[in-house]
Amino acid sequence: QVQLVESGGGSVQAGGSLRLSCVASEYRGSTYYMAWFRQFPGKEREGVASVYIPWRSGDQTSYYYADSVKGRFGLSLGNDKKTLVMELNSLKPEDTAMYYCAASTRTDIVALRADALEVAKYDYWGQGTQVTVSS
Repeated sequence: QVQLVESGGGSVQAGGSLRLSCVASEYRGSTYYMAWFRQFPGKEREGVASVYIPWRSGDQTSYYYADSVKGRFGLSLGNDKKTLVMELNSLKPEDTAMYYCAASTRTDIVALRADALEVAKYDYWGQGTQVTVSS
């Protein structure tokens, strides 16, 4: 079973930045996708950014971003393939949410944004880290 631990949340003024980190306890080849989701109070959890993990040498990474964060948030996968960092820039009050790290070991996920950012495709979740952006 994959364990995920998030960190880096906090409070920031609009226009500021935060750096969220997620560390997974998975083993090589067990996790195909990792992602960040967020959930607003009273709303459904939604995908923010996702990455396909290239376990094989020569494989290419694929990054997927929700339209609402494209150009503002940046995703990066550590060399250990178990650390996922998301840089949140130009933050807006509407970015305020609980952010969750997720991992998928499923083999039926399609290499398209719709699947990479789909809650139902992920089977492991962290406890979340709060991001609050004030105007």
